Order: sequence, then structure tokens, then C-alpha cells
Amino acid sequence: MACGGGTRQDANEPSGNFPVRISTAQFPPRQMLAQSTDLRIGVENSGKKALPSLAVTISIAGKEGEDSILPFSARSPQPGLAQPDRPVWILENGYPKLADSSAPGGAATSNEKTFDFGPLAPGDTTTAVWHVTPVAAGDYTLTYRVDAGLGGLAKAVTSSGNPPQGSFHVNISDIPPRTRVNGKGQVVVIGQGSSSAKSK
Repeated sequence: MACGGGTRQDANEPSGNFPVRISTAQFPPRQMLAQSTDLRIGVENSGKKALPSLAVTISIAGKEGEDSILPFSARSPQPGLAQPDRPVWILENGYPKLADSSAPGGAATSNEKTFDFGPLAPGDTTTAVWHVTPVAAGDYTLTYRVDAGLGGLAKAVTSSGNPPQGSFHVNISDIPPRTRVNGKGQVVVIGQGSSSAKSK
């Protein structure tokens, strides 16, 4: 039985390879509970054709993350839970969005881990931002994958022909951060590390 008259997100998707380059991949490797931060993924369309849909899939590595239906969550092994997905990070309302826009971006898709940022013209670069707050201490690997469409026909590829993807290894601590007040009267975290990512 048919279920409604909506247009499929992957309708009329062209097939083929679409060259892209990951221009930015940032997520702090050391984080604190309840201390919000940004995940930033920048993509350049390095090909001669427009990407039909810039789609980014976010997941936590490992069986618990792969089994979860939500992007920043891990599935609890405890049986009988009404909601087995347990958040590691909470995504702030209005995100993700593009860095150069105040409007929300990253439309939801049928896969809740995948965010659709629409077409990307040849030569253009855009950066998607997720503003998240860690709520579960521990060591995690957050993965990302960039696609050129939602139906699997349009494939994003790097200059080496591989899928554009990568990972961030993150430690979330439940120890309160050491802080100090700087010369401007601002509270800053002492020894906060820089972003660390591995992409391919």
C-alpha cells in the first residue's frame, strides 16, 4: 500500500563519482561534561559538476554506536529499555547549520544519522557546524562520512578515489576543568587541547 504523496529525497539523483576535498575537520579531543563545543566539517566541491546533495553521516564507532539510530548516541546493551539509545552528546536546537549562515541547515533525512545540506556548486566550499554538549564521560570515537547524494547513486570521492570520511578520538572527562580569569575578566580553561582528527 502506498504511504503518502511526498517526493523522495533521492528522486532523480544522478549516478557517478563527484570529487570532493575535506577542507576542515575539527572536534576537541579533550572535553568536559556539560561544556558545549562545536563539531565542524568543511567540504570543497573539487569537481566540475554540482554535488546533488551534500550529505554528512555522523556516528559513534563500535557496535553500540553502529546499532544506535541517533548520530551522537550509543545503544545500551541492557534489555527491555523503552529507549535503548543513550546520548553521549546532545545536539543543540537549530543545529547543524552552515558556518556562514544564521539559519538552521542540515535537513533531517530518513536516516537520522545523515544530514542533508543541499547542492554544492563546483569550486564552492562550505562548513557544517554541530553545536553539542557532552553528557556521558568516557573515551569515544566519533566518525563522519560525506556523500554526494542520498540514494547511493551519486558517490563522493577524494582525489585518491576513496570515500571522504574520518574520525575523532575524544576523551570526555567528568572532572571539572581548571580555570583562570584572564586580563579581560573572562574565565578561560587552562591547558585546553586543540582539535584532533583523522581523515582519509
